[in-house]
Amino acid sequence: MTTIPDYEFRTSSACQYNNNDPRCVEVATNVPDTVVVRSSVTGRTLEFTPTEWTDFLSGAKLGEFDLSA
Repeated sequence: MTTIPDYEFRTSSACQYNNNDPRCVEVATNVPDTVVVRSSVTGRTLEFTPTEWTDFLSGAKLGEFDLSA
């Protein structure tokens, strides 16, 4: 039987969470070699390696994922 780790999720300070619009992304980094991202709406999670997560954040900061107008 596999034990499921207890993730300690945190929400960005930029998140304007409220009960009428609960869309926030939460991140857990307390499990070694794993970064877990969770939707506060659905509870679904995605797992990344620390390298994948760092690469994603770097791309996002550079505008790599910006939508075209």
